Amino acid sequence: MSKNRDDSPLPSFQRPRYGVDAPAFPATLAAVGAACCLAAGRWRPGRNAMAAAGTALLGSTGIYLHTTLHGKLRIWRRELDQAGLKGDEQLLDLGCGRGAVLIEAARRLPTGHAVGVDLWSGKDQSGNRPEVTLANAAAAGVAGRVEVQTADMTALPFADGSFDVVTSALAIHNIPSPEARYRAVDEAMRVLRPGGQLIVADFWPMARKYAAHLGQGTLRGLGPGYWYGGPWLGVTLLHAVKGR
Repeated sequence: MSKNRDDSPLPSFQRPRYGVDAPAFPATLAAVGAACCLAAGRWRPGRNAMAAAGTALLGSTGIYLHTTLHGKLRIWRRELDQAGLKGDEQLLDLGCGRGAVLIEAARRLPTGHAVGVDLWSGKDQSGNRPEVTLANAAAAGVAGRVEVQTADMTALPFADGSFDVVTSALAIHNIPSPEARYRAVDEAMRVLRPGGQLIVADFWPMARKYAAHLGQGTLRGLGPGYWYGGPWLGVTLLHAVKGR
């Protein structure tokens, strides 16, 4: 697929560009941190506390940006390497965004196919558009293995047992209601073939609830490389295998 929805040429990238997750959040952290540091330089009362707060907020901003630009990519490369893919799988990525997980998966599928679905909300990721995802796939040399669709993960437009692997990175928690989040998890399991793998990265409270809802799966913290500002926003991996 080499055209966007308007059949106009795709953007051209020399290398994939995956943007920033929830860009308003680190921008706010940085602005408040900088304001605290400036205030510490002007006000004598409470100067030390203000400087400490500013330093902490700017430090959290740095951790956040490292995760969204580098850390999560390294961790997903590791997790996909450990998934034991044979290379001919059909893979679905829920909430694919600009394709960070989708494209890393496609690199490992020389005779397979990777499908990404999203509603393309710019709030959750900067520059989130299907044509950008396709341009990233082209820059990574996997355009022929990648497809993107506009679809709601709570009502997937695929038949039962269509995929060998379903992945999702920090997407399901964006669904507003618990009931709808559980529907998304159920849909992921529905479209998996027997023996297929569900691999979901999300914040710890959410991942734990998904596992409880499914009644199966293992949970594992992904460490500092996947902290969005600090351990209070650390990411956990849920891995489940559909019964045969």
